[in-house]
Amino acid sequence: MARVTTNFRCTECSWQSIKWVGRCGECQQWGTVQDSAQPAARVSAVSVPEGRAARAITDIGAESVAHWPSGIAEFDRVLGGGVVPGAAILLSGEPGVGKSTLLLEVASRAAASGQRVLYVSAEESVSQVRLRAERTRALQPSLFLAAETDLATILGQIDQVQPQLVIVDSVQTVSSGLTDGLAGGPSQVREVASTLIRISKDRNLPVLLVGHVTKDGSIAGPRLLEHLVDVVLQFEGDRQTSLRFVRAHKNRFGPTDEVGCFEMTGDGIAEVADPSGLFLSRARTPTSGTCVTIAVEGRRALPVEVQALIVKTQAPQPRRVVNGVDSSRVAMLLAVLERRAGLPLSSFDVYVSTVGGIRVTEPGADLAIALAIASAYKDKAFPVTQAVIGEISLAGEIRPASQAKQRVTEARRLGFSTVIDSDAMHLREAIRLAFASSTAERVDIPDF
Repeated sequence: MARVTTNFRCTECSWQSIKWVGRCGECQQWGTVQDSAQPAARVSAVSVPEGRAARAITDIGAESVAHWPSGIAEFDRVLGGGVVPGAAILLSGEPGVGKSTLLLEVASRAAASGQRVLYVSAEESVSQVRLRAERTRALQPSLFLAAETDLATILGQIDQVQPQLVIVDSVQTVSSGLTDGLAGGPSQVREVASTLIRISKDRNLPVLLVGHVTKDGSIAGPRLLEHLVDVVLQFEGDRQTSLRFVRAHKNRFGPTDEVGCFEMTGDGIAEVADPSGLFLSRARTPTSGTCVTIAVEGRRALPVEVQALIVKTQAPQPRRVVNGVDSSRVAMLLAVLERRAGLPLSSFDVYVSTVGGIRVTEPGADLAIALAIASAYKDKAFPVTQAVIGEISLAGEIRPASQAKQRVTEARRLGFSTVIDSDAMHLREAIRLAFASSTAERVDIPDF
């Protein structure tokens, strides 16, 4: 008789324990450790059916993966050219960011091109989805709506409609009667996702799944969900602004460094083909405390204006307030400016922000942040036709940024005549050069 082993296993990461605990010791999830008592049996080998025997990789023909465009160029850019038949795509994002609006637009464009699309809403009724579709002008006769939360019923809808594209909003609200637990639990999400992905592969049917996120920004449910799907997209943006970005965290059919830019309007969501002017203040006269850099989002170079404000304070701990940039990066640059460039900033409140709600975390924007702070400190403005690119080391040296040629080309195309991107320069010399281009006299930056 087989020996019965009693242990407890995490349903999300398979971590094992000899006793029950409320929190997994590996993935730190609550309520996922369950009793997995079962006889320890051995797996026996079976004969391989004819036609499924392993073959040499050189004997297997390469089949090209065909993409069909969704009708939204920015969405196709992130996917690598369009939707691949049989692909499982997971789109995640914070509540209210516009996931349902984007996928409803994708469904409308696909239906307008002659595809039969099934949109399954597990969170809204069909009348609510119809109202949003009417507002965004997404009404198409080939777009079918269904409000279902049961997995078996959704499979029945797929058999009846025979669609060429399926959208499920969202995977955490669908449940299966064959699995215990509430909808959204690890076991339910695993069962629903694996079943839909199996249908997708068997019928060569692309499936788009909407995924909820937790308060820390990660996708809710088991980590296995991201491994099962072919593409993981992140839809992000500040709800206080209209700008939205779609990024690919995983893509088996295309690149993972592309970014799609969208804008939320009263009529729905609109793609932004050239977002170069969204992150500039368009000031006609030079203003102190501002500097323009060329940031790279994916493969796209974008001009970003960095603004800084310096205020004298008597507080023992000056304030450091940032928006759109990394706070630890700004703190490091303030230390470099004070130690290497001789700017006494320890008695000033420093405020740094970007224009347009974009977030820049790459080191290529270091020089723009430093020059914006120096401009605010000296109360002298740079010319509006000047852009700076470069990373600053702790020694005050300027290092070249990645994809420097592409950044300079984009700056020239947008009309920036002066581009400071030299890597053989110290921070003091860069500050002098930037100010000398706007005034006849050189600004005195003390040496040490």
